[in-house]
Amino acid sequence: VAAYLDTTGSDNGLAQVIRVGYSAATGGTIADGKAVIVNANGTVSSVGEAAASVGSFSVFEEGTTQELDSTFDSSNNKIVCAYQDNGNSNHGTAVVGTVSGTSISFGTPAVFKSNPASDISCTFDSSNNKVVIMFRDSNDNNYGKAVVGTVSGTSISFGSEVTFESATMTNGGIGFDTTNNKVVIAYRDGGNSNYGTAVIGTVSGTSISFGTPVVYHSSSSQFNRVVHDSSTGKTLIAFRDGGDSNKGKCYVGTVSGTSISFGSVVVYANAGTSSIDTAFDSINNKVVISFEDTGNSDYGTSIVGTISGTSISFGTEVVFAAENVNETAICYDTNLQKVVIAYKLESNVGKVISGTVSGTSINFDSAIVFEDASTSFTQISYDSSNNKPVISFADGGNSNKGTSTVVTPLQSTLTTENFVGFMKGAALDGTNGEIFSSCSIARNQTSLTPGQTYFVSPTDGALSLTAGSPSVTAGTAISNTELIVKG
Repeated sequence: VAAYLDTTGSDNGLAQVIRVGYSAATGGTIADGKAVIVNANGTVSSVGEAAASVGSFSVFEEGTTQELDSTFDSSNNKIVCAYQDNGNSNHGTAVVGTVSGTSISFGTPAVFKSNPASDISCTFDSSNNKVVIMFRDSNDNNYGKAVVGTVSGTSISFGSEVTFESATMTNGGIGFDTTNNKVVIAYRDGGNSNYGTAVIGTVSGTSISFGTPVVYHSSSSQFNRVVHDSSTGKTLIAFRDGGDSNKGKCYVGTVSGTSISFGSVVVYANAGTSSIDTAFDSINNKVVISFEDTGNSDYGTSIVGTISGTSISFGTEVVFAAENVNETAICYDTNLQKVVIAYKLESNVGKVISGTVSGTSINFDSAIVFEDASTSFTQISYDSSNNKPVISFADGGNSNKGTSTVVTPLQSTLTTENFVGFMKGAALDGTNGEIFSSCSIARNQTSLTPGQTYFVSPTDGALSLTAGSPSVTAGTAISNTELIVKG
């Protein structure tokens, strides 16, 4: 990129203008007045969006994989998958994955339970840098148990299992309270009328101890999911109420020591729900719930919640898949500031979609297929080191082997560093042109309000009074057609 100073300032008022010459404008024709970004090869293009994609498949388990969950170890920057290995007597097993670019590789699977394990769910304790796996022990009266895992390189080792529920435990979910540095487990207690029950765990070394279980819902709770809101210090438990027409309900919990207390129940879906999952949007400080709406043709649906005190309020339900959905899994991409939902259709096809929270709603991008054969036990976790969501699933197109793929969601070509200004006149692909760059006056804009600061829209490069993600300032308007380009 060659820059030179126009000392005449001939059509630019009192400002001196830096004009940037370029070759091979890669974005096709760039219209007069359009926002321009510089590419890695030194060419320029207009702002747009790069299509979503998935990387190649990586098999982490050669046997049939069931009861799968995943989490991200932010201390070691590893994805950890925990699952039931049908090819090894249904033993509880875990494996460590390393993301590199758009691919993921795995170490050797390690058994954490040498008996059948089901209802497997896992989380990462960021205070102690440990992975915690909960499961139902089918060989011990279906008791609820947990084990602490330590990642080292591409391996994981485990401490002794600890029982947290001495009765039949099903429909379990687990999360980590970063405010109080506690593990929170929610489940259906078969020893107490299938009531929704929660228990607090404290990790110490390679073991975990538990407080006394607390009933949060005196009815049958299913698909119990746990998510922590770090902005309020509260933990939300979302579930399906099997005793009330399968409505979607939730409670806001407050952890204190080794116990947890709850506010009143809140309904987030009055029709039937299934396949529930939860995530926390740490930029907008919102909880997002994804679910199958059985009251609306089994459509994939989401809803945004705002926690206040010991309660939560919700916006309007938003359909992300107007198709029959059987499974949903959700994570939050802190880099793109989007929720990412992986889901399975009734046809067993696996899809993934991203969406941006706006107020109490979500605007979704277009979905793409990540597996067109068959998928089940679909899960997703976000690798915050490599800024990539990772989908893990049983690949029905490959003998139900445990498989993962790295997702690159739809994203803008605009970054916080590559905006260089506005085109002066149109430019064709492969030709040279001129750009109003830093500190110059772009006189080819329209409908501006003098004195207002404008931002570059990450979607199409248009000027906006509202910052997008990423937030890039375009400049300040001095008339309805003129903008001082940000220096």
